Amino acid sequence: MSRRSSSSSESIPDVIAFSSDSSSTERPNIDRSSTVEKSMTANVKNDQIEMPLRGYSKWAPSDGCTLVWRDVSVYANLDRSTNNCRLKRIINNSSGAIQPGTLMALMGSSGSGKSTLMSALSFRNPAGVTVQGDILLNGRKIGPFMNDISGFVYQDDLFIGSLTVMEHLSFMANLRLDRRISKLQKCKLIKDLLEKTGLTACSNYRIGSDDIGMKVLSGGEKKRLAFASELLINPAILFCDEPTTGLDSYSAQQLVGTLLSLAGTGTTIMCTIHQPSSQLFSMFHQVTLLADGRIAFIGTPNQALDFFAGNGYICPETYNPADFLIGTLAIAPGSENASQKSVNRICDQYAVSEFAGRINVLTNFEMHIMECEEFHDTNYNNYQLRRPYWPKTLFWLCYRNFLTIIRDPTIQTLRIIQKIVIALMAGLCFFGSAELTQRGIQSVQGAVFIMITENTFGPMYSVLAIFPQGFPLFLREKRSGLYNTVLYYLANVIALIPGLIFEPMIFVVIAYFLAGLRESLNAFLITMLASILVINVATSCGLLFSTAFDSVALAMAYIVPFDYILMMTSGAFINLSSVSKYWSWMQYLSWLMYANEAISIVQWESIQNITCFTDIQDDDLPCLRTGEEVLQHYSFVPSNLQRNLWCLVILYVSFNGLALFFLWKRARKMR
Repeated sequence: MSRRSSSSSESIPDVIAFSSDSSSTERPNIDRSSTVEKSMTANVKNDQIEMPLRGYSKWAPSDGCTLVWRDVSVYANLDRSTNNCRLKRIINNSSGAIQPGTLMALMGSSGSGKSTLMSALSFRNPAGVTVQGDILLNGRKIGPFMNDISGFVYQDDLFIGSLTVMEHLSFMANLRLDRRISKLQKCKLIKDLLEKTGLTACSNYRIGSDDIGMKVLSGGEKKRLAFASELLINPAILFCDEPTTGLDSYSAQQLVGTLLSLAGTGTTIMCTIHQPSSQLFSMFHQVTLLADGRIAFIGTPNQALDFFAGNGYICPETYNPADFLIGTLAIAPGSENASQKSVNRICDQYAVSEFAGRINVLTNFEMHIMECEEFHDTNYNNYQLRRPYWPKTLFWLCYRNFLTIIRDPTIQTLRIIQKIVIALMAGLCFFGSAELTQRGIQSVQGAVFIMITENTFGPMYSVLAIFPQGFPLFLREKRSGLYNTVLYYLANVIALIPGLIFEPMIFVVIAYFLAGLRESLNAFLITMLASILVINVATSCGLLFSTAFDSVALAMAYIVPFDYILMMTSGAFINLSSVSKYWSWMQYLSWLMYANEAISIVQWESIQNITCFTDIQDDDLPCLRTGEEVLQHYSFVPSNLQRNLWCLVILYVSFNGLALFFLWKRARKMR
């Protein structure tokens, strides 16, 4: 049975006659069934398709997308920090509809529920929100498939500032488009989008960067880039949250004109908009007015003015119609009761008006389709979006993170310079003191300790901000279905690995020979390996605290006491055998202890000729004559070398596993 045919006695033409002839801007009658059907079936051979199409689900684009909602109520949990549930109703029994090729403005005063309603309709609800009621797209209840066929332009633009416009769109194209689309087709699509959105001239500009002298995007250009990112998938339905915010009147008019042209191709578009100009207001095909979570009107801009005039609210000729309508529905401070009664009366009048009746007819028709037709998942698998395989997704995430690290001097360049300077200072400080004497023992152990701590505390603190700062963008992209939590975390870890290998190598090469440590290839290589493991373990511990806490300040408050535990159990300040049994277990969490013991073993094994003091004659002073006695003095066991290295590897895996768990838990909580 065709989707638009039914055995019902309802008249289809009456249902489709949604707009009145009095509209100043008529919605075009779009018939895309033939062109899109050809597009979906053209050249789907050998896993190749010619165009980035809407054919992710065959039912969605064949005749456009009709979105209806009936008796929708949205509740927000006001007490998410505890297990208590205190719900506040934001949307109250809302019903409405929007048809293909329609540009609809969702308007209302601040706090009326515009963004909340649009988030519910787009299946992009923030955490702690509960939705009741029916929301249908072409007669099917909305679900995760909305990420594949719809676009959502957020009010606040979140980007990786170090990327260029072209790099960002390439990243989005490779993660959002069907994997059967060739590289050449993606490049052509990106080029066309740059031309349509007016970003061709700034395609090589950084989106936003602190580098002096670098050209970056303006606010309006960032907004256009946000639209280009969503238009990549050629969405059948597009949601825009305050798209004109922060733009001047000319730029806002241009943007809405672009949306109007897009609607002319059959795309269904819904925008929340705040204080539009009278000219901007008249460009929309329809307006939906919200007041205190209730629908106050749905219809064309002219119909809205006529409806309000019929209820005694006449807009002055010299007044902005949008400001008048929003002001009429606003709750005025100081006269809340009177304003609330006036708003309720308008909403009640709309509920029994012919405008609401037309919406109800369309809504009932879509509900009838849902009840009559059986939607099986198998009906939509033939043309569903085939997302990239996970290795390709991981590659592009790593590529983006590599570019961020390379182009941000505070992440990598300054750290390498810092490593070189500190290595020179430490090496010169211990220069000539690492002799086989009693004083030389202290010098060697001091150099080893500096080598370990320098690769511990700096790297640990440097990554605390990675996930708190990147979490909003991660959550937004994850909700869009670009990738999952595991791939995101792995990409961040992999992107750090080259620096976490190169940095300790530079430090050890400089400090080791300047300090005059043991001239043995085995000792040098083990010291290098232990230092590389130390910096990676320390970084993974920093990532653990970064994912476990919401802010850098909170992570710092907990990581500092943990650092004292690491230092006290490192074996440098206290003999580990003398530690109380109640606290001795903490040494097994200290990678400083494992590294200190491992490096000390290779520095002192097989040493037999340590001289005692010659200028001090005191039989009570200890005299360590062999390397074995030195290790015994610090409670180090020579046979523990391999164990220590493996324990460092285990700590690295464990810290990363816990960090991934906390990140997954936070992301799940924020769904």
